[in-house]
Amino acid sequence: MRITQGTFSFLPDFTDDEILEQVEYSLSNGWAVSIEHTSDPHPRNVYWELWELPMFDARDAETILQSLRACRAAFPDHYIRVSAYDSRLGRQTTALQFIVQRPKEEPGFHLERIEWSDRSQRYRIRAYATDRPSNGRDQQ
Repeated sequence: MRITQGTFSFLPDFTDDEILEQVEYSLSNGWAVSIEHTSDPHPRNVYWELWELPMFDARDAETILQSLRACRAAFPDHYIRVSAYDSRLGRQTTALQFIVQRPKEEPGFHLERIEWSDRSQRYRIRAYATDRPSNGRDQQ
């Protein structure tokens, strides 16, 4: 199963040169860039772990790419994404967000149907990644 979240999620994974172009585009728009990672990419898990603080003052895309490489080295089996924030509206609004690394084996999700009162049905999504303890998922 291929997780599809964020911009460009239905395209093939970007190369470092293509990531660099998107980061340069973000910086040219004055957006702050951050790098985030997680072992549990549940669709409602919108708050991933920050690799470092968002790079509000960064003006060089290569510096951000170096930080991305360091995050990849520290978390080779995590999902990693780049987020760009636009503060022009007086708050941090996500302007661009895309996954730049996936684990070799994406665990996927289980869709569970629940019978409810009056013959109605509800559904719950559970990530297979949560079958392992969180400390086992977060270890290198």
